Amino acid sequence: MAETDIKATANTALLEEVKEWARKVGKIQLGYFRSGNLDITTKYNSYDVVTKADKESEKLIISKIKERFPSHDILSEESGVLENGSEWKWVIDPLDGTTNYSCGLPVFSISIALEYKGEPVLGVVFAPYLGEMFCAIKGEGALLNDKPIHCSNKTKLNESVVSTGIPVNKKENPDNNFDNMFRVGIEVRGLRRLGSAAIDLCYAASGFLDGYWEMSLHRWDISAGMLIAAEAGAKVGFFRPEREYSIIASAPGIYSSLRELIV
Repeated sequence: MAETDIKATANTALLEEVKEWARKVGKIQLGYFRSGNLDITTKYNSYDVVTKADKESEKLIISKIKERFPSHDILSEESGVLENGSEWKWVIDPLDGTTNYSCGLPVFSISIALEYKGEPVLGVVFAPYLGEMFCAIKGEGALLNDKPIHCSNKTKLNESVVSTGIPVNKKENPDNNFDNMFRVGIEVRGLRRLGSAAIDLCYAASGFLDGYWEMSLHRWDISAGMLIAAEAGAKVGFFRPEREYSIIASAPGIYSSLRELIV
């Protein structure tokens, strides 16, 4: 398989295979969900949690990638970077929304993306409890449970429902998005905080949300979701480059007015 040919790797057959990986991981997560047997520990601080489901999910995905594409690079939330010097990189968040998951809240997901030269070309986001499988191949549109999806056509903020998130260092760093939440919140019909960036991006893709923004994310949070959003017609951009990945994804008709409120 030629690594210089995107279509040789990012194709429908591989997409179906990756979706099957996600389904298998979903079974692991549902097996532990609301079980009281999660072995919850913390990472950066007390707000940043990890469970045994995160670790087992990541182990399964990485094993599948290594088996199929041993020369590819891998970037994963729990294990970091595995460098092989490849132009292809798998970017995975084995359990996005771990805080929700650890509390028994059903909004969590598995995010798997394949990037070529730093750009996502294939993305899968699966919310196992909700039974929602989002996916996209670059240039071929986006799907939810095998049906095409498109972003919202809203043009007015006061008719829009948008979502956001809050950095895990919210207490140590006062530049924590709460000011943006106030400015945006009083202008929109509704402001939501779902707790999974991958789901936020996919809901912006499918028109369930009209827009989404968040600051200080990581590549594994957004790689699959931003491809799905863009392929569904959403406008995707970035702000605050000094704060890692700070992203906006919305209906094209509200993007400029939403962006003006976010600093």
